[in-house]
Amino acid sequence: MNRKAAERILRDVLHLPTAPFAEHAVVDHIHDFIAQRPAVKAKVDKVGNILVHYKKGPKRVPRPVCFAAHLDHPGFRAVKMTNSKSLKAEWHGGVAAEYFNRNRIKFHSGGNWIHGRINAVKTAGRNGRQVVESVSVDVTEPVNSGCPGMWDFPDPVIKKGQIHARACDDLAGASAMLACIDDLVRRKADGEAYFLFTRAEEVGFIGAIAACRLRTIPKKCVVVAIETSAERSNARIGDGPILRVGDKSTTFNSNATAFCAAVANDLNKKDKSFEYQRKLMDGGTCESSAYCQLGYDATGICIALGNYHNVNARAKKLSPEFVSLDDYDKLVRWFIALVQTHRRYDGSNPAFDATLVKLQKKYNKLLDKTK
Repeated sequence: MNRKAAERILRDVLHLPTAPFAEHAVVDHIHDFIAQRPAVKAKVDKVGNILVHYKKGPKRVPRPVCFAAHLDHPGFRAVKMTNSKSLKAEWHGGVAAEYFNRNRIKFHSGGNWIHGRINAVKTAGRNGRQVVESVSVDVTEPVNSGCPGMWDFPDPVIKKGQIHARACDDLAGASAMLACIDDLVRRKADGEAYFLFTRAEEVGFIGAIAACRLRTIPKKCVVVAIETSAERSNARIGDGPILRVGDKSTTFNSNATAFCAAVANDLNKKDKSFEYQRKLMDGGTCESSAYCQLGYDATGICIALGNYHNVNARAKKLSPEFVSLDDYDKLVRWFIALVQTHRRYDGSNPAFDATLVKLQKKYNKLLDKTK
């Protein structure tokens, strides 16, 4: 894997504006990216999800992996100018109302960032708490309807092996998928995989649900949903990508999880620098639960994220999100290995099977003597 190329892809994507229902800048970037690589083909479903297919070589893969990542991040969508200097905007995503008062935001309109400050917040009661529905924003110039708005943070910057950006969730996951595609195309590697880029995850994985209902994802696929998930005390930034066995709502398909683990263990045997974690990331619910519920063999892989949804809990303020570049690089390597593995997807776990056989041989004779 070309690490510099993978990290350049990450930086390019993290520069882009996005918000639920306003992901068009990232969508356009992906179409441009794919157009420059004729070896892969992309199609768009009825709700705007993008499915990319890579296949090369004579071997037919009975159960190819479909990687999936969402293109949005909690943010604003411009509704309309109420006067020459005031904008009404919708909010979509999980951030507490206390962080909105007078905060600076910016909208990407007409190819430029337009700065503003929130002057009023409209909330509504939902599930026993107040959530933000819309805001009024003082802006420096008019903003076009439908444009994405984000917190007013600078472009991505690298600090001590971490990249800090307006939104890593889930643009870093989408970037890792693009980096995998880039590597496969560069090397003309044998293998087959699908790459699904979904919309509007932050309001309840709307794009992922539609992708299942519309059969955008071929039923033969093993779905591996990619996330950047809030760092936890036992799942730390810098300790490697995480095989996510479940989330707040469900545990994922055991066969799909075992398959990903087996490929990761194979990778570790070849290269001891590759390390990964296996964790229940139960801070929230992700697209993997939807894929499992709607009939797919699905699991999840993520990397740990700092300042989840831009909330810096220690400082009690909003801040850029950040992830480890080393975690990101290992994530891409894992994807490539999943595409090129010679393992068949059958849910087997040879190493654990061997352990069970060894234990049985060692202790069965003692069971026979038990009275």
